[in-house]
Amino acid sequence: MACASFAKLNATSSQWIAGQQSFAPRPRSSAARFPARRVSAPIRAAAYSDELVQTAKSIASPGRGILAIDESNATCGKRLASIGLDNTEVNRQAYRQLLLTTPGLGEYISGAILFEETLYQSTTDGKKFVDCLREEKIVPGIKVDKGLVPLPGSNNESWCQGLDGLASRSAEYYKQGARFAKWRTVVSIPCGPSALAVKEAAWGLARYAAISQDNGLVPIVEPEILLDGDHPIERTLEVAEKVWSEVFFYLAENNVLFEGILLKPSMVTPGAEHKEKASPETIAKYTLTMLRRRVPPAVPGIMFLSGGQSEVQATQNLNAMNQSPNPWHVSFSYARALQNTVLKTWQGRPENVEAAQKSLLVRAKANSLAQLGQYSAEGESEEAKKGMFVKGYTY
Repeated sequence: MACASFAKLNATSSQWIAGQQSFAPRPRSSAARFPARRVSAPIRAAAYSDELVQTAKSIASPGRGILAIDESNATCGKRLASIGLDNTEVNRQAYRQLLLTTPGLGEYISGAILFEETLYQSTTDGKKFVDCLREEKIVPGIKVDKGLVPLPGSNNESWCQGLDGLASRSAEYYKQGARFAKWRTVVSIPCGPSALAVKEAAWGLARYAAISQDNGLVPIVEPEILLDGDHPIERTLEVAEKVWSEVFFYLAENNVLFEGILLKPSMVTPGAEHKEKASPETIAKYTLTMLRRRVPPAVPGIMFLSGGQSEVQATQNLNAMNQSPNPWHVSFSYARALQNTVLKTWQGRPENVEAAQKSLLVRAKANSLAQLGQYSAEGESEEAKKGMFVKGYTY
């Protein structure tokens, strides 16, 4: 169903629940009634601005993308349970060590998002994981949000918590070696989405981004538009445009340095339960349309999430988006779409570590080629073609 026009209103009057009319903005008083005031220009992440820009460019480098291994301990436990392992720190460390010590990973991976536990961990030989990444010229990153909770007054939607204490935590993460951060919030199309949920998501991301930059961390801005639903691709585009217009409005309001951020959007696809599936070419067309309409070219990199797509689907769609030049580095920040085959190859057995690391390199290389627009699905395994969508997925 079509929604009302997405005209941009002022921050206090924006109302957008599907099918509702927006409140008209309050009339502004004449400027002549008030004396002119001198307004000081805001300082934008002044202490770290050059470093932020350099870090973002390093992550958004040709043929490379991000490995996301920032699952909470509970979610990591679910992954381990799928191969019969208990959710213990020793097992989590062993799995993350497998990933982070893969020889040659830096050829295809430019950044790795870590969970807090992993940021402070070392290998069984006592080498810090952060140092393992640096040796491969991979930038260490850190998940800083505190997860989703119900949003009162909404259409059964959620909001992302974690702003309290974020500045001090970010400063500590920087000292530990992290140089970029990740904050994930979500928007649900079947739930509306409501004006309240969209605004809360955009404002929370903007405050997080400003705080991160103030502490030397490049913020990854991630409002994930969930795949849940039976809506067509046109509806996803409509919602994505609205969400990203709100996000960039509030990023600007918070004086965020656009050259020092990275985006982690969902691809524009039909709902997972829609009767018609879209081709990679169609997904690329709609996704790039949304980005060109909403994302300034000052942003260095667009690092897509996979959102439950199969390993092959995520790679094919990325490849389709890189068949012609884009204003930004269009790449990947995948979790399950890089790890699924790895985990099943490993099975928690020391003798399988080398084979599992090779499978990680296979997937990383495939996505590297997709970032360059040179990927072919020839020879992909049946396992890599299996979808990973989970309705109502949380992590």
